[in-house]
Amino acid sequence: MPPFTRSSSTLQSSVEGDGIGVDAEWSFMTVVQLKAQLKERGLPVSGVKSVLIERLDSMTTTTTTSKYFAKQPSSPADVATKTKGKTAVKTPTKRKSPTKSKSPGKSPGKSPGRSPRRVRIEPGTLKPPANWEKIYSLVEELRADRSAPVDTDGGEALPEKHLGEVVYRFQVLTALMLSSQTKDAVVGETMRILQGHGLTVENIHHTDHETLNGLIKKVGFHNNKTKYMKQSAEMILTQYNGDIPPNADELMKLPGVGPKMAYIVENIAFDTASGIGVDTHMHRMFNDLKWVTSKTPEQTREQLEGWLPRDKWASINYIWVGFGQEVQQQKEKMLRKCVASSSPREALGLVKKLGLDVQKEAKRFGLEDDVKSVM
Repeated sequence: MPPFTRSSSTLQSSVEGDGIGVDAEWSFMTVVQLKAQLKERGLPVSGVKSVLIERLDSMTTTTTTSKYFAKQPSSPADVATKTKGKTAVKTPTKRKSPTKSKSPGKSPGKSPGRSPRRVRIEPGTLKPPANWEKIYSLVEELRADRSAPVDTDGGEALPEKHLGEVVYRFQVLTALMLSSQTKDAVVGETMRILQGHGLTVENIHHTDHETLNGLIKKVGFHNNKTKYMKQSAEMILTQYNGDIPPNADELMKLPGVGPKMAYIVENIAFDTASGIGVDTHMHRMFNDLKWVTSKTPEQTREQLEGWLPRDKWASINYIWVGFGQEVQQQKEKMLRKCVASSSPREALGLVKKLGLDVQKEAKRFGLEDDVKSVM
């Protein structure tokens, strides 16, 4: 039989054993190819791979690396290096990743890149911002007339108190559920429509989805809110004896009710303030004032609770939500109230810091002289 064909540059050497001639080029063949060649030559094929590995290990030639027949080391750290005069067969070994030390505060199983869980801020543990009391008192003064949209179409003003406490509390919850992503005027209109049909937990429970969805169609995300209202009515009847849950933690178990809504409902319905309800407008304003440094309303809530006295928790939402509405939507009225306040210069500086262009709006409403007189 003719020998294997190979290029002249191939290094050759053979080891005789059991009548089998083995050269370096064989090490690059697959077992199937080797068996075919051996059968063609009439040679035995059993144990081909193990025999060749043993023979190649003892070959005296230049180092040859084979992806098919390279001898595997007995352990990951064992790299076979032969003595001088013999072939050194190096087998790539998988490096063992160094053991990563666990960072304190990180839970086992968390990915290394994940941020550690935020530590809850306990009430009264943060240092209050400078001059916050003066600013807060000024806003309370500017809000004394209670003339913002939230004062007429908010969760505190809309419910029907004359129908009893249970119905009143359910209507408080309903008004807050309707309020997200919806202007107060639309919430007020929708609440009055529902009240015209009898806004009780029993009626909401018995009203079919399509009908209820039609009644609240003007509010934002009315499809989801219809579902949440139906599911909440079911839970209230079956788990809370027909009355809304008695505290914020229980309220948050209702579909569609988050911390902001739960704390506001708890405050209005039960006259209890276990937390501060913070919406996106409050979140923006308090960051503008540097009272907090936060990325979400929930972080703003936690930071406020960290320094704001508890006797302010119940009133902060309606005072500051209404104040923000007037700064954005009722600019002329706000400018007039600032000029007439006990601290006009500070009041105008405050609304300017919160985004109201005092000079532009004063000119627009013919209040330039009034503003200049107090600046």
